[in-house]
Amino acid sequence: MHIVEIHNRSTTLIRRLLSIWEGSVKATHLFLSDEEIDKIKKYVPQALQDIPHLIIIEDDLHVPVGFMGIANHHLEMLFIADEERGKGFGKQLIQYGISHYSVSSVAVNEQNPLAREFYEHMGFQVYKRTEFDEQGNPYPLLYMQLGNS
Repeated sequence: MHIVEIHNRSTTLIRRLLSIWEGSVKATHLFLSDEEIDKIKKYVPQALQDIPHLIIIEDDLHVPVGFMGIANHHLEMLFIADEERGKGFGKQLIQYGISHYSVSSVAVNEQNPLAREFYEHMGFQVYKRTEFDEQGNPYPLLYMQLGNS
């Protein structure tokens, strides 16, 4: 596996990452309807273009199998291809983010308990809960930070 920081965000790469995003969301965000996923999907390419630090993890054939986006020490997004989940790629990305970008916080959907468990396993702790997501939708968020701060 190779971790690569992406500076040139080509249309082809964005399409591949969008595919990873969609497969991952459909497998892990069971509280979202297909219509809601399709609605959110329209905004993902721009988010991938705009995120200050886009980091991908590739297999040995240099095919992306996951990615994360970081802004201001906050993990904004982390998605692993559904067929690649459970192989340690998310852990490798988080460790990279912590060591290279001082990632210290993340927000997760409360209805995605696997994400919460993963981040807790990585040393994050919940410090705040909101009833709505950042777009005002009725999906509670758990704000987590690294360590005891």
